[in-house]
Amino acid sequence: MPTDPSTESDLAAVQKLADGYQRVTRELGKIIIGQHRVIEELLIAMLAGGHCLLVGVPGLAKTLMVRTLADTLSLSFNRIQFTPDLMPADITGTEVIQEDKLSGARELRFLPGPVFANVLLADEINRTPPKTQAALLEAMQERQVTVGGKRHPLPSPFFVLATQNPIEQEGTYPLPEAQLDRFMLQVKVDYPTEDEEFDIVRSTTGGTHAVIEKVLGQEDLLRLQEIVLRVPVADHVIRYALQLARLTRRVEGDTNGVPSFVRDFITWGAGPRASQCLILGAKARAVLRGQTHASLDDVQAVAAPVLRHRLVLNFHAEAEGLSADALVRRLIEHVPTNVSGSRREPVSALRTTS
Repeated sequence: MPTDPSTESDLAAVQKLADGYQRVTRELGKIIIGQHRVIEELLIAMLAGGHCLLVGVPGLAKTLMVRTLADTLSLSFNRIQFTPDLMPADITGTEVIQEDKLSGARELRFLPGPVFANVLLADEINRTPPKTQAALLEAMQERQVTVGGKRHPLPSPFFVLATQNPIEQEGTYPLPEAQLDRFMLQVKVDYPTEDEEFDIVRSTTGGTHAVIEKVLGQEDLLRLQEIVLRVPVADHVIRYALQLARLTRRVEGDTNGVPSFVRDFITWGAGPRASQCLILGAKARAVLRGQTHASLDDVQAVAAPVLRHRLVLNFHAEAEGLSADALVRRLIEHVPTNVSGSRREPVSALRTTS
C-alpha cells in the first residue's frame, strides 16, 4: 500500500531535485550551449521512467548531451551505432563456451551486451532491420533480455535514448507506429541560435576542457521516480489529458466533440498510452520544478513531445504544410481547461507540514 507522499523526506527530496535541476543545467552548460528545452524533456522522461526518441540533424551534440547528462547523474553510459548488419546479439549479448581450467569442464557463460547500462544511446535506430530494432524495444518494455532461454534483468534505472536523422531516409527502416508508441517522448533537437553557435565555436576551438561534477546519484534518481508516481493529480487535470488524447482519434460513426481539423488532417490518433504519458510527464515536470501537484500547465507543456510521434497525418496535412506540432497547438486551443470533473485537489497532495 503506497505511503502518504506528504512527508518531510519526500518534500526534501523534491526540493533537492529542484535545486539539482539548476545544478544539472549549470553543469551541462559547461559542455552544451543552449538546448534547455531538450534537457528538461530528457529529465522529465528519466523521472517518469520513460524512453526518448531524439530527432535532429547530425552535428547538434545529441551524443555529447546524453553522455554528459549521464555523467552528471552518476549513471553508466553505452552507445550503439545502428547499422544494417547489426544483429540482436550485438545489443543484448551472447553466450559463449568457457572451459574450466581446473576441471576441464565446459559451460556456457553469458557475455552482456551494451544494453546493460543505465543510459543507452541508440544512434540512428532506423538504420537497422526490424529484427534488431525489436530486440532493443523488447528490452525497453520488459527491462530484461532473454538469451538462451535465460532472463537477464537490466540495471535500474534504465533509459533508452534513440536518435533519428529526419532528413536522410534512404536505406532506413522506419519504426512502425506500434514501436514508436513505446517511446514516452519524441524530443526535437533544433539548430542553435546565432549567439549560441558563436559560443559553441568559441568554446570548442580553444584548448580548455571543462570538468563535470556529479549532481545526483542512482539512488537519488530511483527515489525521485517513486515520488513522481505518488504526486497527486486532480480529476479535472486527468480529464483534460484524456480529452487531448481522445480527440485525436477518428472513431467510425462517432464524431462527438472531434474537431474538424482532426477529421481533415489526422488518419490515426494517439492511444491510451498517450494519456498515461501525459499524466506521468506532467507529474515529472511538476517535481522537476519543485511543485506539490501536477497542473494543467504541466500537461500542456508535455503535450507536444508526448503526442507528435503518435499522430499519423494524411496527405491533406502534408499538402497544407501542417506538422504534428501545429495540430497539437490547435488541439490545446480547442480543448477547454474547465473540462468536467472535480476541481478539488486530492487530499494526499504533497504539502509542507504546519
